[in-house]
Amino acid sequence: MSEVPSVGVGLVGAGFLAQTRARGYRQVGQVDLNLVAICSKSEARAQDFAKQHRIGSVYQDFQAFLKHPGLDAVDLCVPNHLHKEMAVAAAQAGKHVLCTKPMTAYVGQDLPSTADDAAVSAVAPAQMADIAIAEGEAMVDAAQQAGVFLAYGENWLHAPAMKRAWQLFQSSGGAVLEMRGWECHNGSHSPYAKIWRYTGGGALLRLGAHPVGSMLHWKAMEGRNRTGVPIAPVAVTAEVADLSLNPALNSENCRVAQGWVDVENWGCVVIQFEDGSRGVAYGSDNHLGGMESRLEISASNCHFKVNLSPNDMLRAYASNEQVFEGEYLMEKVDSRAGWSTPMPNEDWTSGQFGLCQDFAEAVAYRRPPLAEGDLGVATTRVLYAAYQAAAEGRRVTL
Repeated sequence: MSEVPSVGVGLVGAGFLAQTRARGYRQVGQVDLNLVAICSKSEARAQDFAKQHRIGSVYQDFQAFLKHPGLDAVDLCVPNHLHKEMAVAAAQAGKHVLCTKPMTAYVGQDLPSTADDAAVSAVAPAQMADIAIAEGEAMVDAAQQAGVFLAYGENWLHAPAMKRAWQLFQSSGGAVLEMRGWECHNGSHSPYAKIWRYTGGGALLRLGAHPVGSMLHWKAMEGRNRTGVPIAPVAVTAEVADLSLNPALNSENCRVAQGWVDVENWGCVVIQFEDGSRGVAYGSDNHLGGMESRLEISASNCHFKVNLSPNDMLRAYASNEQVFEGEYLMEKVDSRAGWSTPMPNEDWTSGQFGLCQDFAEAVAYRRPPLAEGDLGVATTRVLYAAYQAAAEGRRVTL
């Protein structure tokens, strides 16, 4: 029997996403995967994380972290503005990189350090796009020059429901005519998510990146299978808004997040592809009842409804809020009373486990990951073209 290849992965960041990835890597099969190190600016937080997940080495300095013995790949679970700097440094150090979505964003990189928040969000969307795309391309170039993989962490692509839908579509011989996708919940309560300079956008970027990236990937694969050439997006129209500014809202009747400073809490983009098909994607922070993540694909001879969250594997009823007190039901659920859909394994249904498995196999067996950095750049391009279309009230050609 051939020996199972060994891969050493280091996590950067010790927050919610890093917790998800740590659980995912512990589930990896067919590869002897080891979580060898964690890097975080908070030593106390990193030490707690390392103890929880049995990680032997803790770093605060990223350059020292990259020199850790046995480190083959790094998983960047850090804010958007750190992606380019860390991905390039990791690639140059010979490490494979997994970068979460969105791969890059505009957070005032070209402005003086003294520029205030208002100056960042006032930059023209076309200029934002140029800078964000250039950073993404720099990440791709660095990986190519170093001979390492840059994987784009779009977990939707690895969801079991999505993978099965793609298998069925391949067998159908049909053509995709339209797609509709969204991710919605009741809004981030982090103050950083409400300011452009920390996130590079609002709901369209934070949440809409999932359906946009999935649509771009689906059409690219469809084109490659049919003609050998991916089907590319050619134009977008869009609208964005802060729906929490509705004057009818008050402290008594509103349970969605408010206080958005200079980002939208709702955004919708219509994507035109070169074969004439359309995709409609939106992100919203105005949705109660827990996270909702869905993609619908209408093809010429079949139709798919991919429900990542919620799904009906389990439904539960509680007569009041205290019945399931202290229990995790699903991401962003705002009440435990009444009917709910507790997720038996949210990491699996969301594709996070599959993403970790794919990345581990890519590194171990030297084969490209399902989604590479090019998809991250393409997603950024569409999202910032959408901001431009919304700002200028017109259709923007890609």
